[in-house]
Amino acid sequence: MRVLVTGHNGYIGSVLAPMVQAAGHEVVGLDSFLFEGATFGPDHAQIDSLRMDLRDVEADNLSGFDAVIHLAALSNDPLGDVNPQVTYDINHTGSVRLATLAKQAGVERLIFASSCSLYGVAGDEMLTEEAGFNPITPYGVSKVLFERDVAAHADDDFTPTFLRNATAYGVSPRLRADVVVNNLVAIAFTTGEVLIQSDGTPWRPLVHIEDIARAFLAVLHAPRELVHNQAFNVGRSEENYRVRDLGALVEQVIPGSKVRYAEGGGPDPRCYKVDCGKIARVLPEYRPQWNVRRGMEQLRDAFQTYRLTPEALLGDKYFRIKRVRALQSEGLLDDSLRWIGNPASLYVETGA
Repeated sequence: MRVLVTGHNGYIGSVLAPMVQAAGHEVVGLDSFLFEGATFGPDHAQIDSLRMDLRDVEADNLSGFDAVIHLAALSNDPLGDVNPQVTYDINHTGSVRLATLAKQAGVERLIFASSCSLYGVAGDEMLTEEAGFNPITPYGVSKVLFERDVAAHADDDFTPTFLRNATAYGVSPRLRADVVVNNLVAIAFTTGEVLIQSDGTPWRPLVHIEDIARAFLAVLHAPRELVHNQAFNVGRSEENYRVRDLGALVEQVIPGSKVRYAEGGGPDPRCYKVDCGKIARVLPEYRPQWNVRRGMEQLRDAFQTYRLTPEALLGDKYFRIKRVRALQSEGLLDDSLRWIGNPASLYVETGA
């Protein structure tokens, strides 16, 4: 299949796109490359790509693709809270427009990176895909709105599928240190402290980025009738953890580290556990390979190999909000998160 991966240069995309390519598909990326210079370790991916803002895509850019894997988004709550309107412009309006144009261009499948954050405040109950939504951030709300609007476009010629990813972790060439597992391990590795910002009670479902990629491949390969206009929680049902239990695991993985609770860290209202039984039943190709303990060990080993320092960790490479603010302070990015002075689009061939 010929597959367009939006956001292929991001945290998940820089792992997912090569895995889709390795599965035998022709892959083209589309990305605004906000995090191009924020590389951790080597990046050997060879992906032809369109250097383009999601909001500028036209139907011609989508012609000839069998499927679109849509990852591109403002990717976490702190970044989304800085300018909620830009979050909605990209994650909702721009993304729905992408789906509409994809359908017009004859793309048969669109696989969307949704999020379990749309469940929001849910307590201790295990949530299936039938659970109600209770998002409390612009990021979570944008995922609900996209699913609602794009589901209405499904028909005999256009199959959207919504993959509600658990919170991601794991090593990537575009590493993020602002997701919970990566953050806890990175701070413990560089300082010896397992710093927990809340009271440690919230539940989080967790999934390795390689297993997210496996879910997208399973949908891509599945018979259409199994995934048509369907939502799937992505992860493993046994991989729901309280944050305090993650802290205890980090103490085991990083020798000599100790948990410390940040002063004033109260309960985080974002609390949810998810049931991933549906994806296991419907898509037998989806066989996740990771658990959190192994993922923490992978992170620790990578931090050792590439000599992560406290200075590098606290810089602007690995925290999305810091990266955006640094680009803005340098006059490279405007308030709407568009590049200043860059061409609207550029096709980049690998090896060129």
